[in-house]
Amino acid sequence: MTEHQKDWFGPETATFGDRLAGAREAAGMTQTDLARRLGVKKTTLVAWEDDLAEPRANRLTMMAGLTNVSVQWLLTGEGVGAEAPDDSVPVPHDLSEALHELREIRASLRSNAERAAQLEKALRRVLLGQAAG
Repeated sequence: MTEHQKDWFGPETATFGDRLAGAREAAGMTQTDLARRLGVKKTTLVAWEDDLAEPRANRLTMMAGLTNVSVQWLLTGEGVGAEAPDDSVPVPHDLSEALHELREIRASLRSNAERAAQLEKALRRVLLGQAAG
């Protein structure tokens, strides 16, 4: 794997959904094709690719096999994965900046979602403690 591939699909720049979509596209499948082969609805696959839901372990293993990537790569971006998209087509600078900003926003959203979940957990502990006392 080249350094460029790590940047393209690595944990700092790509999500599980990004890697799943990249692997599916590299395997030459549409969302409908992969969903059918996995035995799930297309809306389920779209939710996975949009990082709105996560597959169970058995589906994760199946999708890795169907797209010829490792489960580890799908989860972390490390290991055997899909080739990075062809960079021979120049991307306008303003589009490149927008993509970078979008990746930063997604990372911030993930971080804030984790913080919100931790706060919710702490609040539930307090509420349960008050209810018991």
